[in-house]
Amino acid sequence: MNGLAPSDHVRGRVKSKAYLCSDDPNMLIPVILSGGAGTRLWPVSREGYPKPFMKLSDGESLLLKTYRRAAAAAGKPAGEVGEIITVTNRDYYFMSKDELGLAKVAQSSAFLLEPTGRNTAPAVALAAHFVAEKHGRDALMLVLSADHLIQDKGRFVQAVNSAVSLARQGYLATFGIVPSAPETGFGYIEAGQALGDGKRVLRFVEKPSLEKATEYIKAGNFYWNSGMFCFQAGTILDEMATHAPDIAKTVQACWEAMSHDGSMLEIPQESFSQVPDISIDYAVMERSDKVAMVPADFGWSDIGSWVAVRELSKPDAENNRATCEAVFVESSNTYVHGNDRLVAAVGVDNLMIIDTPDALLVAHPDKAQDVKKVVAKLKTQGHEAYKLHRTVTRPWGTYTVLEEGPRFKIKRIEVKPGASLSLQMHHHRSEHWIVVSGMAKVVNGEQELFVGTNESTYIPAGHKHRLENPGVLDLVMIEVQSGEYLGEDDIVRFQDIYGRA
Repeated sequence: MNGLAPSDHVRGRVKSKAYLCSDDPNMLIPVILSGGAGTRLWPVSREGYPKPFMKLSDGESLLLKTYRRAAAAAGKPAGEVGEIITVTNRDYYFMSKDELGLAKVAQSSAFLLEPTGRNTAPAVALAAHFVAEKHGRDALMLVLSADHLIQDKGRFVQAVNSAVSLARQGYLATFGIVPSAPETGFGYIEAGQALGDGKRVLRFVEKPSLEKATEYIKAGNFYWNSGMFCFQAGTILDEMATHAPDIAKTVQACWEAMSHDGSMLEIPQESFSQVPDISIDYAVMERSDKVAMVPADFGWSDIGSWVAVRELSKPDAENNRATCEAVFVESSNTYVHGNDRLVAAVGVDNLMIIDTPDALLVAHPDKAQDVKKVVAKLKTQGHEAYKLHRTVTRPWGTYTVLEEGPRFKIKRIEVKPGASLSLQMHHHRSEHWIVVSGMAKVVNGEQELFVGTNESTYIPAGHKHRLENPGVLDLVMIEVQSGEYLGEDDIVRFQDIYGRA
């Protein structure tokens, strides 16, 4: 884990454009857009652990699969992944970096860290500035969403090759998914005359009614809008300046205000807040006359609801599906998603049961899109379940709330090798730390000590303290908190290697 904070590249430094421009017209740089809370996939997807990090049945996240798919499209074999740019929220940097590490991505990869979400047009424009400055305006960008699933990687690579050919001719290439049904949850692309392996785009259509969607399927020249693109960095910047000058101008100002040092580029809040919140489709793709489309049939899904997730599991004879240990008795068409607990369904039909340690969702498939209304209600009520899981990911590891009640809370804390929590203090709570496995290096007031397995230490309220894992194995501890207030906001940070002080 990198010991520098993203903010270290902004505060107190002179902007440095240290890139060596390659000017390689064959350069293909994947750009991964990783934003959005995925509220329709609650309670698994939450604001603090959103949809791109959601693990599928094989244990891999959607983001990890996207990184590997992007590498294949860029012509890199497994274990030899080239440069990838990730545009994401600053809060997701460390989790994204971990997934990038699992994909064994080159150290030259970069992160553009947004202070807040402003939709896809600003994200694409900033990535285009980065690519143009580092590799030249003719370098090609492959823009992918972090939360899509594609089943046939071979066909995906073939489609990318076709899009690259169009992009080199100056087109803004997109991927139109060959529709399998009159889907009302997707936008559509109407295709015109042939352009090599692609087609000229006549227009983009918003999510239609079922009647309209049926007409589109019968017409034969309508495709689902995948939201994936390929174009030269210079072309998209020029088209942005022509069709969305307000975005081009404010993004340019934002880019000039940024530090360009290192691989973590933090986008300034003040200038980014001036950028319009708009999608790349609305800003450019629907207005430009340079848009082409590659018809694609590679098993694409945007995993937009639990219905889409359900289809990834194999059904039994009664069309029941499960991702965990489940028992179905006189039940049919029912989907169970869980982790540790056995789930039994008796005498039910056409239900979705999503079980997590701290929240349970029971829904009818026809109302899958309305799950986001649950999240909206929880947010209005200030309930933490809209944002956090019982197990919370931090840059240094994870913590899990095991039990809590009046004046006490019990956590399981896991610290990665070499990682360290901040030097901090709590006003209202004391903490007892018991080491379960590993070795802890502890700062407790003026004292510094090592605490081994089956040993413990006590941190009184008001004491500065820090926890560090100096070993090569994970440190696992049980923390018992006691006091009049146990909220996570009762914390004063004095030093922090992750930029949170």
